[in-house]
Amino acid sequence: MNTSRQILKKYGIPGKLIVVEGIDGSGKSTQLRLLEKWLRFNNFEVFRTEWNSSDMVKSITSKGKKKANLTPTTFSLLHATDFADRFERNILPLLRAGYFVLADRYIYTAYARDVTRGCNRMWVRKMYDFALKPDLAFYFRVPIDISMDRILSGRPKLKYYEAGMDLNLSNDIYQSYRIFQSKIIEQYESMAKLEGFAVIDATLGIKEQQKLMREKIMRILPQKTKRTIQEIP
Repeated sequence: MNTSRQILKKYGIPGKLIVVEGIDGSGKSTQLRLLEKWLRFNNFEVFRTEWNSSDMVKSITSKGKKKANLTPTTFSLLHATDFADRFERNILPLLRAGYFVLADRYIYTAYARDVTRGCNRMWVRKMYDFALKPDLAFYFRVPIDISMDRILSGRPKLKYYEAGMDLNLSNDIYQSYRIFQSKIIEQYESMAKLEGFAVIDATLGIKEQQKLMREKIMRILPQKTKRTIQEIP
């Protein structure tokens, strides 16, 4: 049993860990921010954390990306280090303090991306063995064409690693992006049932998606808390 699970068994954790997953352009970040606003309106203590955002690791990863010299293994180890730092400093302590911790990407991002990049599936999962299982993990399912339209309408230039150019999938960055993200979708789809994802149709309207998320959240709240929940005017 890993250390964080030993803590969970011994002390219990009053907080709730909510995770959103999906490819770029799925709209998951927008939905998480709306969820955060709703929870704060209802007087919950909330902390939001993002993938690759540890101050200790982010600058190192950024330098490696700029030089385009990160191998799949190095990339994987850097992201695991980033996650471990945030988990130890923020996620676990705040869950023990009773917070709603909202994670914009969690360990499943590593499972999807690192395996797509050729890392051994069991090796990747072993690196994250210390992580707690979320109370809810939302997967925003979106067709690749729609996600690409969303990404390209916001910023016409794609980034080297997000397009999977390091994998030599295609000399054309847009085609490489399509192939790479499609492979990541395959990984998410294979995990959906195994990991118990709450699947959200990301082609629905923003309000409809948010309504579905809140309905799922309500199911994990204590009965006495549910009676006090209000909608934002």
